[in-house]
Amino acid sequence: MPKVALYNQGGSQVGDIELNDAVFGIEPNEHVLHDAVVMQQASRRQGTHAVKGRSEVRGGGRKPWRQKGTGRARQGSIRSPQWVGGGTVFGPTPRSYSYKLPKKVRRLALKSALSSKVKEDSIVVLEGLAFDAPKTKEVVKLLAGLNVSEKALIVTSDKDEVVARSANNLPNVKVLPVSEVNVLDLLTHDKLILTKDAAEKAGEVLA
Repeated sequence: MPKVALYNQGGSQVGDIELNDAVFGIEPNEHVLHDAVVMQQASRRQGTHAVKGRSEVRGGGRKPWRQKGTGRARQGSIRSPQWVGGGTVFGPTPRSYSYKLPKKVRRLALKSALSSKVKEDSIVVLEGLAFDAPKTKEVVKLLAGLNVSEKALIVTSDKDEVVARSANNLPNVKVLPVSEVNVLDLLTHDKLILTKDAAEKAGEVLA
């Protein structure tokens, strides 16, 4: 079982904690991690791109000249694709790019991302995390105490509005409840800070 240091909110080590081996101690599967990241990024695409085809462009209802006898090429509409101002051929239309990976693959990707954080020694476990009121300086103080200067993802056991609002003004800090932890956020943040309760909850749910 992987063992990591347990810290209090002030940044002092108060002991060690053993994490669930089936969640935090597996060999990360890079292929599955890549698939999960591509899936998440695809799902974030808006897909609102659109162009007009020849049937949608304004004008072109009348045949520009008669079929025969003019010496020119035959034309049916001034809004055909070869005309300036004509419709676009096979242009993009609004669509959804989202798709889903199998549940077991998504779970494996999440476990791989968590295990990679342990393997890289980029995980910090807190005994507890609570603020009296939403204050940015409390999060700054917390990160300073833990010697964290990189992009950090703070994970709590449940949704904590006070902690989330305290970190809102910090561009390199994101707060999520353990139920919303995802592969993309884990990989794009250098440091993972999670509470003891969140670590235990993740170990139970994902094992």
